[in-house]
Amino acid sequence: MTIFTVWFQNFPNNFVIFLAAVTIAGGFVFVFAKAALVAEGGRQPLARRMTNPNTKLLFAVLLVLWAIVFGIGLQLVPHEGASSPYGGIGLIALFSGFFILMGLIWSVIGE
Repeated sequence: MTIFTVWFQNFPNNFVIFLAAVTIAGGFVFVFAKAALVAEGGRQPLARRMTNPNTKLLFAVLLVLWAIVFGIGLQLVPHEGASSPYGGIGLIALFSGFFILMGLIWSVIGE
């Protein structure tokens, strides 16, 4: 039962976090619903934009920039201790790299 009331213990601070979490979850539901409805329509404008030759170049440049930024950035932060920012930055690099690579694959392979 504590998990449902923890948002109200430190009311102004935790409630803002709660509202942010609800907003993000609602955004996920909206995106998933739009993705589920794509099969009913024709070729969507996003798919046309993603398979454009310029998009291939954009994602290739983004991939190179991602490798440079996180390759250098992860070397600049301290690696020791549990309180170092290395793990957080690495996690951001993992997720952003995944989405950049998926965009590159989508733009290269196309529909």
